[in-house]
Amino acid sequence: MQNRPLAATLWMLMAMLMIGLIDNLIAGISSRLGLWQFFVLRTIIAVPAILCLPFLGLGGLGVQRIFWVLGRSGIVAGAMLCYFGALGIMPIAQALAGLYTAPIFVLIFGLLMGRRIGPWRMLAVGIGFSGALLVLQPGGGGLSLALLLPIFGGALYAVGALVTREKCSEESTVVLLLGTMGLQGVISALVLLTLWLGGWAGDSYINRGWVWPLDGLWGVIWVQALGSIVGVYGIVKAYQLADASLVSVIEYSVMIFGPLFGWWLFGQSVSPLQTVGIGLIVLAGLLIAWRGRVAEQALLA
Repeated sequence: MQNRPLAATLWMLMAMLMIGLIDNLIAGISSRLGLWQFFVLRTIIAVPAILCLPFLGLGGLGVQRIFWVLGRSGIVAGAMLCYFGALGIMPIAQALAGLYTAPIFVLIFGLLMGRRIGPWRMLAVGIGFSGALLVLQPGGGGLSLALLLPIFGGALYAVGALVTREKCSEESTVVLLLGTMGLQGVISALVLLTLWLGGWAGDSYINRGWVWPLDGLWGVIWVQALGSIVGVYGIVKAYQLADASLVSVIEYSVMIFGPLFGWWLFGQSVSPLQTVGIGLIVLAGLLIAWRGRVAEQALLA
């Protein structure tokens, strides 16, 4: 097993820099392009690009457990649809705060599955959710459906992580990436068809139907599609090169890059309370990673 922490850090920083930049682009197109059409078009671009990866020696297309691959792909696709749905209606700092509650949900689901969770990681759950509330700032109206969207994405992402670890650890990265991207497009196409047949299409980012032509939008869609492949590949590569307890800490750098690009590109500000909330979410993730490392070392002792 490789152990190259510096290389892993650089790969993860590159991936988070890429994702922090390209995910901000959604705010610039959400007033003209709907969530579902965006994913259909992104899939049309991304899938052929992913199919080229095996020819570059970056993975194979053989599937070992098709049922679990499809199930995992559907779950992660749903998480990304929730996250990108949130990106179009709220600042990226809020969307990321919801998505990065995933490690907390992993602990909660593990507890429900009968796994022993120590007091430190239970404390991390409380810290992380407190941070998420500070960033999302539900206010007097409580948690609306829009504010719950990224948190639901985080919960689905946690389930996807558990399935990946337990059932798909031997699958090719290319297969998992292809499954997720492909199902994002299929689900989005079905939603678009339903909106059209039911006459429910509107003019909001979430329920907008098919729009044509797309003058000035193709560049963003191409950058988002190809940038997502590069970002995800960088994440996988980083986890292959060094211990997960180190890499997962570096992954939280997206909580800096995302809001920074959001401020630079669109003037999205982060309040002092939201900054504290982001810090609490990162602290919770670090605490979970640390206790996970301690537990692993205890088992090996």
